[in-house]
Amino acid sequence: MRTTMLAALLGAALACAQDSPVRLRLNASDVSRRLLHAQIDMPVKPGPLTLQYPQWIPGEHGPTGPVTDLVNLKITGNGQTIAWNRDSVDMFGFHITVPAGVSSLNITFDFILQPDGAGFSSGASADSELAVLSWNQVLLYPKGAAPDQANYQATLKVPATWRFGTALPVARESGTEVEFKPVSLTTLIDSPVSMGAHYRTIDLGIDSSAPHYLHLAADSDSALEMPAEDIDHYKRLVAETGALFGSRHYRDYHFLLTLSDHVAHFGLEHHESSDDRIAERGATDETSRKVNAGLLPHEFVHSWNGKYRRPAGLATADYNQPMQGDLLWVYEGLTEYLGEILTPRSGLQTADEFRDELAINAAELDREPGRAWRPLADTAVAAQLLYDARGDYANLRRSVDFYEEGTLIWLEVDVMIRQLSRGAKSLDDFVRAFEGGPGGAPALKPYTFDDIVAGLNAVQPYDWAMLLRRRVNNVAPRAPVGGIENGGWKIVFNDTASPMWKARESENKHVNLAFSLGLSLTETGSVEDVAVGGPAQLAGIAPSAQVIAVNGRQYSSTLLHEAVAKAAKSTTPIELLIKDSDYYRTVRIDYHGGERYPHLERDELKPDVLSQIIAPKAKK
Repeated sequence: MRTTMLAALLGAALACAQDSPVRLRLNASDVSRRLLHAQIDMPVKPGPLTLQYPQWIPGEHGPTGPVTDLVNLKITGNGQTIAWNRDSVDMFGFHITVPAGVSSLNITFDFILQPDGAGFSSGASADSELAVLSWNQVLLYPKGAAPDQANYQATLKVPATWRFGTALPVARESGTEVEFKPVSLTTLIDSPVSMGAHYRTIDLGIDSSAPHYLHLAADSDSALEMPAEDIDHYKRLVAETGALFGSRHYRDYHFLLTLSDHVAHFGLEHHESSDDRIAERGATDETSRKVNAGLLPHEFVHSWNGKYRRPAGLATADYNQPMQGDLLWVYEGLTEYLGEILTPRSGLQTADEFRDELAINAAELDREPGRAWRPLADTAVAAQLLYDARGDYANLRRSVDFYEEGTLIWLEVDVMIRQLSRGAKSLDDFVRAFEGGPGGAPALKPYTFDDIVAGLNAVQPYDWAMLLRRRVNNVAPRAPVGGIENGGWKIVFNDTASPMWKARESENKHVNLAFSLGLSLTETGSVEDVAVGGPAQLAGIAPSAQVIAVNGRQYSSTLLHEAVAKAAKSTTPIELLIKDSDYYRTVRIDYHGGERYPHLERDELKPDVLSQIIAPKAKK
């Protein structure tokens, strides 16, 4: 996102002189104390000026800028203190009047890093051993300045002995200080920095003239020991994206992988890098690796789908204009699908693991009672609300389903293109034409729903507008599983949990009995959620209750699993002792279906299109 972000906001409000860069000096030497110290030297002209703190952060799809963590704000000009006042409506705006004779502002403030908590980049991002710096958190920009045209030069002071990685081009290094080359505000905000005392950079090779790097920042040296086989798979991922898209819209690419149990865990896309965060042993533990295998492929795909091609409603003019997420089922949904098929194509996941994950996601979407009132379109429009929604009764509320349901929709489209064209075309052809292009330096090319439809029709004529509107805008009681079924597979249930199901339970530290008791608990017995209309909910169990005992014996996850399994051969209800607030009560669940887990089973009456889709495409 380095070229024009739609229309630049120009006019009298612009007081920043564009011929000189804004200089940002960030001192991160106190990062272990969760403090950053910022100093900005900003060329200005006399008169009224509003300074904006970035509010709408690209990729986070909401007003997530952590302005409450900006403290100690002081503004001076020619050594004279300049008073500021916050806008009473736009809490991210600070009004000042630049005195006559002042041509540069000196702005200083501190930023408090969150100690814990989930979320995206405003969540926990540092501990004593590492940190991920997001530039939007430590800068101000003049209201009316076009981010693509505003010139910023950043300097960073890192803790002694720490190393760093970023897509931001480096001008020079001296001791603990790094000076970056001047870039647009767009590029600066789009280029986070990872750093740490335990750091490793892995060269993934050059493809289409673009170097690729994997930077690991961890809480220990042992956590950096990614197996050589996985490194080869990431190299293969680079090759598979080249085969899929046919071009690259970046000069070089940097995976910034943070391995820590003390930071928020998520992935956030950038044009020339990605901010990826998982548990400390995420690169060395087989269970964690299995669960998180698709994270980097997903964020990598965003360089094409989300950064180069972006819905018009998300390609806003600056960081304080609200975004419109109605096409997130393309921005995130198509990315989710492409990331999921690239994961087995590159070897990061086996075909069985891919199918197990697809079965779990499809089955969970298919049982949501929230489908009866909320169309997928509303989960996209309301994304800024749903990302922070509680987890209780999530199946009734629906969450950001445009990720997993987007996969089902785009799988259906892919299978249909292959069948309608008798195997001559696939969604790969659409992706290559729509998101490939000339490549080279980062660029932005917004799109609309009509552009998507036209691109699909150019590959394979069909009433795609009708199909997509039906899938996205209509309330549908069942998940769109046509891609699975027409792809030669079907969803079945049995009493054996797949390795992927077990890995998810282990990684998330919970017990998932969604398809039997309709119950999800933590390992300690706290009820996370219940399925509306399921046996547990009908028996009177609600989220936040605590399971104390199972059939008269102290709760354990093993004991509960055994009770559900034995229920299939018994007429006796399962008896749970529940603690709800300060009250204890006994609940009897009259369930006798045993354990039930989803799988994909081959339908021999249909061609195996699904296996064709996930087969490697790049030449070895």
